[in-house]
Amino acid sequence: MKLPEDLDAKLRQEAARRGITVSELTREAIEAHLTGGPSRILRSAGSFRSNSGDLSTRVDQIFGEILDEKRDKGEL
Repeated sequence: MKLPEDLDAKLRQEAARRGITVSELTREAIEAHLTGGPSRILRSAGSFRSNSGDLSTRVDQIFGEILDEKRDKGEL
Protein backbone atom coordinates (compact mmCIF):
# COMPACT_ATOMS: atom_id res chain seq x y z
CA MET A 1 0.00 0.00 0.00
CA LYS A 2 1.39 3.41 -0.93
CA LEU A 3 0.99 6.21 1.58
CA PRO A 4 2.02 9.85 1.58
CA GLU A 5 5.37 10.27 3.32
CA ASP A 6 3.95 12.20 6.27
CA LEU A 7 1.27 9.56 6.94
CA ASP A 8 3.81 6.75 6.61
CA ALA A 9 6.05 8.51 9.14
CA LYS A 10 3.16 8.90 11.61
CA LEU A 11 2.22 5.26 11.15
CA ARG A 12 5.78 4.07 11.81
CA GLN A 13 6.15 6.36 14.81
CA GLU A 14 2.90 5.11 16.39
CA ALA A 15 3.78 1.47 15.73
CA ALA A 16 7.17 1.97 17.38
CA ARG A 17 5.60 3.78 20.33
CA ARG A 18 3.19 0.88 20.88
CA GLY A 19 5.81 -1.80 20.24
CA ILE A 20 3.90 -3.43 17.38
CA THR A 21 4.56 -3.84 13.68
CA VAL A 22 3.31 -1.38 11.09
CA SER A 23 1.23 -4.22 9.65
CA GLU A 24 -0.48 -4.86 13.00
CA LEU A 25 -1.25 -1.17 13.46
CA THR A 26 -2.57 -0.91 9.90
CA ARG A 27 -4.87 -3.91 10.41
CA GLU A 28 -6.16 -2.48 13.70
CA ALA A 29 -6.83 0.90 12.13
CA ILE A 30 -8.63 -0.55 9.12
CA GLU A 31 -10.75 -2.87 11.27
CA ALA A 32 -11.64 -0.09 13.69
CA HIS A 33 -12.57 2.22 10.85
CA LEU A 34 -14.73 -0.33 9.07
CA THR A 35 -16.44 -1.77 12.15
CA GLY A 36 -16.56 1.24 14.44
CA GLY A 37 -14.38 -0.83 16.76
CA PRO A 38 -12.66 0.02 20.00
CA SER A 39 -10.66 2.95 18.70
CA ARG A 40 -13.76 5.16 18.80
CA ILE A 41 -14.29 4.28 22.43
CA LEU A 42 -10.63 4.62 23.32
CA ARG A 43 -10.40 8.08 21.74
CA SER A 44 -12.75 9.33 24.44
CA ALA A 45 -10.77 7.75 27.30
CA GLY A 46 -9.81 10.38 29.84
CA SER A 47 -12.15 12.94 28.32
CA PHE A 48 -14.72 12.91 31.10
CA ARG A 49 -14.71 13.89 34.74
CA SER A 50 -16.22 11.49 37.23
CA ASN A 51 -15.74 13.69 40.29
CA SER A 52 -14.70 10.47 42.02
CA GLY A 53 -10.96 11.01 42.25
CA ASP A 54 -8.56 8.90 40.26
CA LEU A 55 -10.63 5.90 39.25
CA SER A 56 -7.68 4.13 37.68
CA THR A 57 -5.96 3.74 41.04
CA ARG A 58 -9.18 2.79 42.85
CA VAL A 59 -10.57 0.24 40.40
CA ASP A 60 -10.38 -2.72 42.82
CA GLN A 61 -12.10 -0.72 45.55
CA ILE A 62 -14.84 0.49 43.19
CA PHE A 63 -15.54 -2.97 41.77
CA GLY A 64 -15.62 -4.34 45.30
CA GLU A 65 -18.22 -1.76 46.30
CA ILE A 66 -20.33 -2.57 43.23
CA LEU A 67 -20.16 -6.31 43.97
CA ASP A 68 -21.11 -5.71 47.61
CA GLU A 69 -24.15 -3.68 46.51
CA LYS A 70 -25.23 -6.39 44.08
CA ARG A 71 -24.81 -9.08 46.77
CA ASP A 72 -26.87 -7.00 49.21
CA LYS A 73 -29.64 -6.71 46.60
CA GLY A 74 -29.48 -10.45 45.88
CA GLU A 75 -28.35 -9.86 42.30
CA LEU A 76 -25.33 -12.18 42.64
